[in-house]
Amino acid sequence: MKLNAWRVFVLIAGLVYGSSAFSQSTAIGGPTPSPPGAKVGFVDLKDGAVIGPKTTIHFGLHGMGVAPAGTKKANSGHHHLLIDTDLPPLDQPIPNDENHLHFGGGQTEVELSLPPGPHTLQLLLGDADHVPHTPPVYSDKIHVTVVESPPATAVAAPAPAPGTRRPSPQGARAYIVSPENGAYVPTTFTVRFGLDKMGVAPAGFDKPNTGHHHLLIDAALPPLDQPIPNDENHLHFGGGQTEATVTLPKGRHTLQLLLGDAYHVPHQPPVYSGPVVVYVGMSPPPPSPPAVRRHRHRHRPAV
Repeated sequence: MKLNAWRVFVLIAGLVYGSSAFSQSTAIGGPTPSPPGAKVGFVDLKDGAVIGPKTTIHFGLHGMGVAPAGTKKANSGHHHLLIDTDLPPLDQPIPNDENHLHFGGGQTEVELSLPPGPHTLQLLLGDADHVPHTPPVYSDKIHVTVVESPPATAVAAPAPAPGTRRPSPQGARAYIVSPENGAYVPTTFTVRFGLDKMGVAPAGFDKPNTGHHHLLIDAALPPLDQPIPNDENHLHFGGGQTEATVTLPKGRHTLQLLLGDAYHVPHQPPVYSGPVVVYVGMSPPPPSPPAVRRHRHRHRPAV
C-alpha cells in the first residue's frame, strides 16, 4: 500500500457526505468530550463505489472543527482513515500504521493509492492525543473496489480555477432565524439558518443560485474571494443543513452566517448575515425597578 503526497486544502467540514448514514456510537472513548450531533463521513465516496488506483477522497465533519494533533481546543479533532481494518479500542490512542492513517496536520483530503481489488474505508476522529472522543465520532465502514480504469462516472468534476466566484442573485440574503441578537442561551443550543432568493444545495453540487451555509463563531468574515476556512470558528454545513446544534463555553459569543458555493467560496456579491451576539450559560440581568414618580405639591398662595 502506498500513500501519495496529499494535497492539503482545509476546506471541508460537514459536506455532502457520501455514505448514507453516519455513526456516533454511545460507547465510551477517551477523556475528550464530543458535542451532541457530531458526525464524520466521506464527502464524495459511497458504499460500493468503484475507484481508480489513485483517487482523492475528502473527509467531512459536521458539528465540530478540525484542529491539528496536539492542539487542545474544545469541540475539535483530526481525522484518521482506517483501511481494511475494524475500529480499534476506542479508549486508547489510535494505532499508526498502514491500516490506520493519521492526518494530524488537520488535512481533510488525501490522494490514496490502493492495489486493485476490494477494500474497506472508515473515518475515526481523534483528539489532540489521537484518542477517540466520548462519544466516539466515526463514520460507517464503506466498501470500495479499486480497478485500473474506473468508469467515467466515478471521476469527480474539476474544481473551478482559483479566484472564480459564482454569482448570487440580486437581493439574496442569509440570516439567523434563531437565536435572536442579545439572547441568553444554554451552553448547548440550536442555531437555525435562513436564506432568501437562493436555494440550499450540498457542497459539490454546482447549480446556479444555490449554496450551503457556514457558521462563523467568534470570527470576522474571512477573505471573500477564497475558500472559507475549516476550523472550530468556521463550521461547514455542506450536507445542506439549515440548522445546527452548537456547544459553546460560558460567556459572550458572536454568530454569523456566510454562504459558500459548491467549492466553499463566497458568491459575488457575497451572501452573509449580520452578526448575532448571544450570552451562553448566563442569566439575564434582573429587570430594573420601576421608576418612582414624585408628586409635586402645589402651594396655594395665602389669602
